[in-house]
Amino acid sequence: MTRRLTPPERYQFGASVRPLVVPKHDPCGVFADGQFWLALRAPTGAATLHLARDGAELIATGHGPGAEWAVEHADAVAGLRDDVSEFPELARRHPVVARLAKTFSGVRLPATLQIFPRLLRAILEQKVTGTEAHRSYRAICRQFGEPAPGPVELVLPPDPAAIAASAYWVFHPLGVEQRRTQALLRAARVADRLERCADAAEATARMTALPGIGPWTAAEVVRTAFGDPDAVSVGDFHIPNTVAYALAGEPRGTDDRMLELLEPFRGHRGRVCDLLAMGGLSAPRYGPRLSPRSFARF
Repeated sequence: MTRRLTPPERYQFGASVRPLVVPKHDPCGVFADGQFWLALRAPTGAATLHLARDGAELIATGHGPGAEWAVEHADAVAGLRDDVSEFPELARRHPVVARLAKTFSGVRLPATLQIFPRLLRAILEQKVTGTEAHRSYRAICRQFGEPAPGPVELVLPPDPAAIAASAYWVFHPLGVEQRRTQALLRAARVADRLERCADAAEATARMTALPGIGPWTAAEVVRTAFGDPDAVSVGDFHIPNTVAYALAGEPRGTDDRMLELLEPFRGHRGRVCDLLAMGGLSAPRYGPRLSPRSFARF
């Protein structure tokens, strides 16, 4: 099953869909040679979505029992439902944001409409280095994933039921300690209810009601599950400093100061944070970097 999509002018395909896959290697998705593949547990069954350029258009192709659902929602996955009509006017409120908004005007926020796969990754990213979190993510996907349909070798995101049925110690050899594992198990047990959330606000409320899931984790999820441009990762180690430095020239910032500086961009505060990251802006580093832990073998 295929569908032709028409992206906006200057659309940046790779920059729009890359946030959906873990850097370097993701067992559930890949962007390479101008083509994007994503394995999904669609409501109608397993699916793999393929997106590729064809001149000015994108061709969406679905594989597997859930192919029709995947293709129907391909425009959301590609970020083509992202409404940026208000943002250029807001961006003019700060010269740095205005410059970045122009440079990256073709980048759109994707929306997979799939909560649990991103929640799995976000929980693993809590309070650890990206290297450690992504290593655990790959290990869990390999252990719990099933072959995805289609011509590429991908696995489906882990079934929440399989995660929920596992003892916490199963995840220790995969690099996940008891605290994060317990949060993951709680989320897996209510995954069906989470997937029925109608919007980012409802999903945030339901996720943050679970012990071990706070505003940071919820924001990381809704930014790509719903394409929420206002989702700010409060509690992040780096983002408050980046925002304070980029928007006010202050080398260090708190969550409160970050939100104060982002307030003029309400409705697109998360988009501003993304632009600062895409622009390579960061605050000066004064201390040693956090090192990956080595409590588990992989």
